[in-house]
Amino acid sequence: MEVIPAIDIRGGFCVRLLKGDFSAETIYSDDPIAVAREWQEAGAGRLHVVDLDGARVGRPINVDAIGRILEAVSVPVQIGGGLRDIASIRNYKDKGADRLILGTAAIANRPFIDAALQLDSSAIAVAVDAAAGFVVTEGWTRTSNLRMIDYVRQLTALGVPRIIYTDVGRDGTLTAPNYKELAILLRQAGNLPVIYSGGIASVDHLHDLANAGAEGAIVGKALYTGDIDLAAALAQLS
Repeated sequence: MEVIPAIDIRGGFCVRLLKGDFSAETIYSDDPIAVAREWQEAGAGRLHVVDLDGARVGRPINVDAIGRILEAVSVPVQIGGGLRDIASIRNYKDKGADRLILGTAAIANRPFIDAALQLDSSAIAVAVDAAAGFVVTEGWTRTSNLRMIDYVRQLTALGVPRIIYTDVGRDGTLTAPNYKELAILLRQAGNLPVIYSGGIASVDHLHDLANAGAEGAIVGKALYTGDIDLAAALAQLS
């Protein structure tokens, strides 16, 4: 299972939010590029970079910072936040992004999913961000009436190659992953790879997610607080 460090960017800073709340922000670094290099040097095989400003307003905002990250590291980088048109996807692909994550746009504009998949299906993942079993949108600021399992069913039918599932209610809490909801999602997704995020606080949690069948785990706050040592975690999971 991949262990993927998260780098969330807001206003040019590397930050973490609590349960997706923009008013509950902790700044961990004023240099996201240095953070990216640090995780690569610790052994990360992939990075997860999110433009939080972009997710909120609906278009890429921290493009320059993310572009510098892509230039600074040699490992694959997956990018999300504000990707709601093909031009934005092309721009990041041209800059060297390995994977592009569609969020709100995938719910509001299904033809966009088709166009993105036609551009490069192997490079597309769709975010399933959920709270209490319902999908949340607009940078986690709105809860829809769409049930998570129904959305996963739709994405599977559309031929989406990968899902990134975040339990918003646990994100940044350092409590524990939502294994129950993950199991439900995995059953619905069938053979579709699923990357999990939300509540991870220990290497034991990573082992449990691997045993549950997750393809990967995105780890954010636990790395920044030191609850998980990335190099040690990777060594244990190898």
